[in-house]
Amino acid sequence: MRLFKCQACGQVLLFENTTCEKCRRRLGYLPDDNLLTVAEPKGAFWAAWGDDQRVYRYCGNAQYDCCNWLLPADSPDTLCAACRHNGTIPDLSRQWNVALWRKIELAKHRLFYSLLRFRLPLQTRNDDAEGLVFDFPTDDAAMGAAKSMTGHEDGRITIALAEADDPEREKRRSAMREPYRTILGHFRHEIGHYYWDRLVRDSALLEPCRAVFGDDRLDYGEALRAHYEKGAPGDWQERFVSAYATSHPWEDFAETWAHYFHIVDTLEMAHAFGVDIHPTLGVGAELETHIDFQPYRAKSVTQLVDAWLPLTFALNSINRCMGQSDLYPFILTPAIVEKLGFIHQLIRAAGTAHSASRGAGAAEAATARRA
Repeated sequence: MRLFKCQACGQVLLFENTTCEKCRRRLGYLPDDNLLTVAEPKGAFWAAWGDDQRVYRYCGNAQYDCCNWLLPADSPDTLCAACRHNGTIPDLSRQWNVALWRKIELAKHRLFYSLLRFRLPLQTRNDDAEGLVFDFPTDDAAMGAAKSMTGHEDGRITIALAEADDPEREKRRSAMREPYRTILGHFRHEIGHYYWDRLVRDSALLEPCRAVFGDDRLDYGEALRAHYEKGAPGDWQERFVSAYATSHPWEDFAETWAHYFHIVDTLEMAHAFGVDIHPTLGVGAELETHIDFQPYRAKSVTQLVDAWLPLTFALNSINRCMGQSDLYPFILTPAIVEKLGFIHQLIRAAGTAHSASRGAGAAEAATARRA
């Protein structure tokens, strides 16, 4: 994630801001330009600061204060590139649901920031039968509803609305003996399952993926049952980024995918702040880093990990000074870095291929218009 700046007054802006806190101008995010812009009224629409040739309107979900994205005024869609993937949303006549859904959407929009930055292919259910769709069900015991679970199946990602309730999420984290549980973490994990289906399952990468993560033909239900009954192997930290990753190769892939997103997006924010780590003890280069590259375009996973380890060591130490848990309570061994390297190459290749196909499609459309 990057920082933004108000074009009108120079105030530093964050991704979710809808109004500049200094000059009070309204803001809108342009996903194609990766730009949070001052939005100036232009008739019934809005123009980006300094560009009155293009006009926009806000996503339909802006009325709930859960989206600040803009889309072209002539777009046939009423929802932005992130919100149009929604399937089931909670009953918005209940104010508590709106408050929880807002948290869900803020995390989901951060996910889409990364997906767009990586240039990964995105299709809705209108585009493809297994296109990406999100359901956010509620737990309503009074109406006899079963407890909602978080998961993925055939392009449909379910995030229980209760996960946005901090006490409930902490209760679940404790019950599952997890060191880390966040809404954004759920999104990044479940989208890993989606892209395994899209990028690995039916491709030439299936066998190389199995060589790294294990044989996914292992019975999934039985593997999960065994995991919850017996737990992770005693030496799991040597080969897996989390205990849950040991349950099945699909979960190992999704957990590693999520951690790759954690690493890249956090490093981009550190880069935006100009963070350098240079311990005054002079203990050696292994605890020093200068993040002078764009993490979303990193050439290798080694470049990412070499910056990540000193940064997290410093941030974990700072958190402990505030009586907080470690920001990143995980260990990256060579075996785990190898898995991260597979994810890195997979995402880079998919992004390059998708960009090329979009470029070819745009060229064909332009030719058709001229004809």
